[in-house]
Amino acid sequence: MFMHMSVTVAVSGASGYAGGEVLRLLTSHPDVEIGAVTAFSSAGDRLGSHQPHLRSLADRTIVETTAATLAGHDVVVLALPHGASAAVAAELGPDTLVLDCGADHRLVDPAAWSQFYGTDHAGSWPYGLPELMTANPTQRQTLAGARRVAVPGCNVAAVTLGIQPGVAAGVVQARDLVSVLAVGYSGAGRAAKSHLMAAEGLGTAVPYAVGGTHRHIPEIEQNLRAVGATEVSLSFTPTLVPMARGILATTTARLAPDVDPATVRQVWEAAYVDEPFVQLLPAGQWPTTVATQGANTALVQVAVDERAGRVVTVCALDNLVKGTAGAAIQSMNLALGLPETTGLPVEGVAP
Repeated sequence: MFMHMSVTVAVSGASGYAGGEVLRLLTSHPDVEIGAVTAFSSAGDRLGSHQPHLRSLADRTIVETTAATLAGHDVVVLALPHGASAAVAAELGPDTLVLDCGADHRLVDPAAWSQFYGTDHAGSWPYGLPELMTANPTQRQTLAGARRVAVPGCNVAAVTLGIQPGVAAGVVQARDLVSVLAVGYSGAGRAAKSHLMAAEGLGTAVPYAVGGTHRHIPEIEQNLRAVGATEVSLSFTPTLVPMARGILATTTARLAPDVDPATVRQVWEAAYVDEPFVQLLPAGQWPTTVATQGANTALVQVAVDERAGRVVTVCALDNLVKGTAGAAIQSMNLALGLPETTGLPVEGVAP
């Protein structure tokens, strides 16, 4: 029988959406004691003034993000803007498990980082998507015992989980992928920007980062190469839609030559049959974002458009849970030797 352990977890960026979601999930984790909650500009505030839904933590005082306030914790979650994590992580000891929810350590290729982020590459960490279909070692083996983990991008997780079974099995061609995503506004972060105001966003759908400029593109390509693609070409178009959270990612790929369309679904079934958080829906039932709201669940469907010679996959997930905070805690569990599913909900909240 597994004996409960107790680990202390500090959360930096506690006043943001991702940091708040990490804290929400941690309050239900039986093996965690929540330590320091930290931030930069909101230091000194009550947490409840920024995260009023976190009632059990509302009276906590947000402290400044420094090496001193983060020191002494078993785990540190960095839910900071891109480019801010590397400097903080460099000051934390090698025995501390650091989970970076930002992009700083996701990419292996320094050239890809420089092209899409325009700064110096901070190096790569073990990648926190346990379901990534790597073979030897498996991604779960890579995460076991890790002390630095790069949490995936939310859009990346949705596209990867949708299409990777076909790429890994060779039933689709990765050199002509098209992904179109509907994304909730929390995916754009909490900063006050005019185009993110309700008056601008309600009642409209708005594409962004069109034409190959989105920073998640090289990360998706990296994942698909890791599961066996020799050549990846991806057209990626996200669209903000008027919902608070959620991603619906539709990805299509050319069916590989000589593949029987009737066998395609079996590939996805085999890939996800034992996964606790990624579920292939029954044939004919399509994923919806609301079905994953609040849960560490990704719902997937696959179909073959025989007339077009393409496989169509749809993946829905909550960008703040399976797309960010849930992935961090799932990776934390693996790194600490805890049962992977500990503290993570699979039931969505609807309507």
